[in-house]
Amino acid sequence: MRLPLALVLATLLGSSAVAQTTVTGTPAAPDAKTSGQSGGQESVTRPNTDAMTPDGTGPGATGSVQLEKGANSFTEGEARSRLAKAGFMDARDLKKDPDGIWRGTAQHGGQSVQVGLDFKGNMSAQ
Repeated sequence: MRLPLALVLATLLGSSAVAQTTVTGTPAAPDAKTSGQSGGQESVTRPNTDAMTPDGTGPGATGSVQLEKGANSFTEGEARSRLAKAGFMDARDLKKDPDGIWRGTAQHGGQSVQVGLDFKGNMSAQ
C-alpha cells in the first residue's frame, strides 16, 4: 500500500517542477512607462487617418494628399465606413487597385467625386 502512495507523491512533486516558468532577461523597471524610456515594444498606429475633414475641407479635399502604395488590410466595408465618416456618402464601385489603394466614386456636397483610400487611411478626392 505504501508503494502506490509513494509513486503518486513522486509523480505530483516531480510534475510541479516541469510546470514552473523560467524567467530570462531582466524585467522592466516599474517606472519605465512614466520615465519616457522605451522598455518594450512600442504600439503601432496608422497615421493620417483623419487627413480629410467631414465638411470636405483639409488636405484631402483638393486631392493634395499623396496616397501611398502598400498592402492594404482594410476590407471594402471598412473603406466605405471611413469614407462615410469623412463625409463621402454612397461610395460605389470600390475596388482595390494593384497598388493596394481603394478607389471608387462617392457623393460629396451633391456632386459625384473620385475617391481613394490608402493603407494608412489617407484619403484623396477629385
